[in-house]
Amino acid sequence: MKVVNLKQAILQAWKERWSDYQWAINMKRFFPRGATWDILNLAEALLEQAMIGPSPNPLILSYLKYAISSQMVSYSTVLMAISKFDDFSRDLCVQSLLEIMDMFCDRLSCHGKAEECISLCRALLSALTWLLRCATFYAEKVKDPLEQAAAENQLKMCLERLEKVLSSTKNRALIHIAKLEETSSWSTVEQSLVKLGENLNNLGSSPLRSQADDCVSLIKSIPTMLSVHSEQLNKTGFPTVHAVVLLEGTMNLTGETQPLVEQLMMVKRMQRIPSPLFVLEIWKACFVGLIECPEGTEELKWTAFTFLKMPQVLVKLKKYPQGDKDFTEDVNCAFEFLLKLTPLLDKADQRCNCNCMSLLLQECSKQGLLSEANMNNLIDKRAADKENSPSLKSAENANIQPNPGLILRAEPTVTNILKTMDADHSKSPEGLLGVLGHMLSGKSLDLLLAAAAATGKLKSFARKFVKLNEFTKQITGEISKSGPVRALLFDISFLMLCHVAQTYGSEVILSDSNPPGEVPFFETWMLTCMPEEGKILNPDHPCFRPDSTKVESLVALLNNSSEMKLVQMKWHEVCLSISAAILEILNAWENGVLSTESIQKITENIKGKVCSMAVCAVAWLVAHVRMLGLDEREKSLQMIRQLATPLVVIMSSILEHMCADVLQQTATQIKFPSTGMDTIPYWNLLPPKKPIKEVLTSVFTKVLEKGWVDSRSIHIFDTLLHMGGVYWFCNNLVKELLKETRKEHTLRAVELLYAIFCLDMHQLTLTLLGHILPNLLTDSSKWHTLMDPPGKALAKLSVWCALSSYSSHSKVQASARQKKRHREDIEDYISLFPLDDTQPSKLMRLLSSNEEDSNILSSPNRSMSSSLSASQLHTVSMRDPLNRVLANLFLLISSILGAKTAGTHTQFVQWFMEECVECLEQGSRGSILQFMPFTMVSELVKVSTMSSPKIVLAITDLSLPLGRRVAAKAIAAL
Repeated sequence: MKVVNLKQAILQAWKERWSDYQWAINMKRFFPRGATWDILNLAEALLEQAMIGPSPNPLILSYLKYAISSQMVSYSTVLMAISKFDDFSRDLCVQSLLEIMDMFCDRLSCHGKAEECISLCRALLSALTWLLRCATFYAEKVKDPLEQAAAENQLKMCLERLEKVLSSTKNRALIHIAKLEETSSWSTVEQSLVKLGENLNNLGSSPLRSQADDCVSLIKSIPTMLSVHSEQLNKTGFPTVHAVVLLEGTMNLTGETQPLVEQLMMVKRMQRIPSPLFVLEIWKACFVGLIECPEGTEELKWTAFTFLKMPQVLVKLKKYPQGDKDFTEDVNCAFEFLLKLTPLLDKADQRCNCNCMSLLLQECSKQGLLSEANMNNLIDKRAADKENSPSLKSAENANIQPNPGLILRAEPTVTNILKTMDADHSKSPEGLLGVLGHMLSGKSLDLLLAAAAATGKLKSFARKFVKLNEFTKQITGEISKSGPVRALLFDISFLMLCHVAQTYGSEVILSDSNPPGEVPFFETWMLTCMPEEGKILNPDHPCFRPDSTKVESLVALLNNSSEMKLVQMKWHEVCLSISAAILEILNAWENGVLSTESIQKITENIKGKVCSMAVCAVAWLVAHVRMLGLDEREKSLQMIRQLATPLVVIMSSILEHMCADVLQQTATQIKFPSTGMDTIPYWNLLPPKKPIKEVLTSVFTKVLEKGWVDSRSIHIFDTLLHMGGVYWFCNNLVKELLKETRKEHTLRAVELLYAIFCLDMHQLTLTLLGHILPNLLTDSSKWHTLMDPPGKALAKLSVWCALSSYSSHSKVQASARQKKRHREDIEDYISLFPLDDTQPSKLMRLLSSNEEDSNILSSPNRSMSSSLSASQLHTVSMRDPLNRVLANLFLLISSILGAKTAGTHTQFVQWFMEECVECLEQGSRGSILQFMPFTMVSELVKVSTMSSPKIVLAITDLSLPLGRRVAAKAIAAL
């Protein structure tokens, strides 16, 4: 008999009562090679025939079971066929379908092409919908008293299968992929859940009810199955947070708060720090900074950082999603912990001469970080503690005003001064002079600058002074009375700007918004003439060589003791001419034309007119001395000495800063009038005659023993980074890490190294991932250094650095501190890592022509280049050094995983990937794993610790169809 179709063949088998294996043999005879059973829809045809009557046909069902067991039909077609049955009133039919599901639901797998694996995901989602509809139908029938027992029994069977399907993480992961593949089907699931929920109320509080609730919560957890991370609860100290805060406080008070907030959030996420302990660590670092900072401006900077900037940072942290927790509760809890650290608080109170905690609590309450009740409760607790602490009021500090109070008062003053400076200067220059005079008295200026820096107003503050300095150029129709006022305005604004540039860095003063060709005088002078640490000036620069007639008249004026006329004097021209005038005077002195007494008189004249003239003179002399031989320097240094005994305190500190470098290089000493404080903190920290590598290792060892980085060490590390360069610095610190053999020490070393790398995270990460890791991984003689624990620690450090740099490098401009260093050029990286640049574009054409084109996507292995990664599909620029370095590192990792030999380097790669998964946020689009070649997923799954469905979901980019296929293929084969 010739069989025309499948239906006929099944009917014939039933009529002749074939056994299952007989049926299978005959089927293969009827349908010779060619179409597969899935294409013929065998599973659906069998079910259709079996489910015709009120009860299922056992013989035809046995054929289906045989087909499933002998893998004639795939699991996905069976699940799709089952989910098409919708007459739930036929209890026996439903029972038999549930029994068929029992055969394979807890061990689903698929070893075919990616397209088949995606079909399995879709089929599983359909089966889930079917089971939910089934459960809803029986939950509704429970209401009917006559049907209650039968319905409960059917519901029980249904829920058991639901539980069986959902209890497997692998199944949930496949459903997760299907949800992204078919969003409409997932909304059907959500609707079914709502219906089931409504009907569950009929069950009262039976065991069935709790079983159903468990299933519902498992289904609801599928979309978020990647974002659940536990917090670290076994630690209380977090040295990375401590060091990041100290680094910001000592080196970057003027920096914007957002990058700091992001950096802190990154650390919190990577190290899984519970919120209260995270906030506690921030405050601990602030108090330690207050206690250990040098006196003078540094102390004011720290005070402003703690009381003005940090509350602002916390306000921004509060905006980040906290889950179901209340951030103000965490802040309160952190302060409760902080109160227990009585010695720390007492020492800070002693240093600041006031109750720091109380002021800080009030500031936090103002910013909405603490409720009034909590604030008062904490203030009372601290007051009770203080009664037992040693008395702080001694006779000599009783009348010293505490800095925190002054800083908090200075903040509104800054705003008022900015308003005053906005007014038209020509109307009342005398009034303005009064304001400026007041600012220069005592430590007012430093207080105001610190408050402005901490609240992000320093740049506009400086701009106002640059404008004022420019205003003094206007001399048309000037009368004799206003000459001296204009001279003073020029002088004060000039000195203030010098002071700001030296204390906070010259970039605070530079503006991007100058009209073309109109650079203000002070900016020009600062860039070309002002000595700064590490800046080499050219004393023969054209700006030091103005019009000779002006120079001659200035020399004559200085040599003549008569009073300088102030009316209509162009001060900016005088400041630019003074260098050439000094050169003339020096030459005359060298050649015996002028006597030492005349020189004394000239220097007195220079200082007596306007301070800025003396500052400009010293600036040029400093550049000039550097170019002279040992025996030629004497007269220039003597002139610096005479000019450097100034009349104004602010001038003394400006000149000391200017001369510091040159005095150290020429081993000269000049006694500056002491203001009683350390005017140049953290200056000249390296011990003489000790190789810098020894300094680096000894400082790092000390820091590791202590367990936290202090601000002095941060400055030493920064100096060493300047001196040795990025590669030297990174390489030697990694060597130190690899020497550690104790587990807890290596972990602490990683936490501290990450913080030290924050000095220049981007450049150090490029070096670590682009040079140091590839060297270690490709040189078999170094593999032994990558053993556990140091190897595992290095993997952790590498991932932390990669994630931090990648998340911030597009947003953050290099700070001035980092700009002083040599920046590696993108060309260095293109020649270093010659990726085939034609490759992404060729792949892009292939993939963008038709993303769903089955022959490209169905088999990732056949048409996919071994280096194709999600980043190329997202067209990430490979001109960027970091992207290039990451892409290469992942290619190297991929080749190590696929290599025939294994060793500690293979283990290292595994740790690296595990750490990536640990630190990831849900959905890896835009994270460093997008640079991982798709082909690497199947290699990784072979590694025992990585062969879990959650890990596959975490490392593939599920926003791309290709990513979902790769993930489905890897999970279905587990």
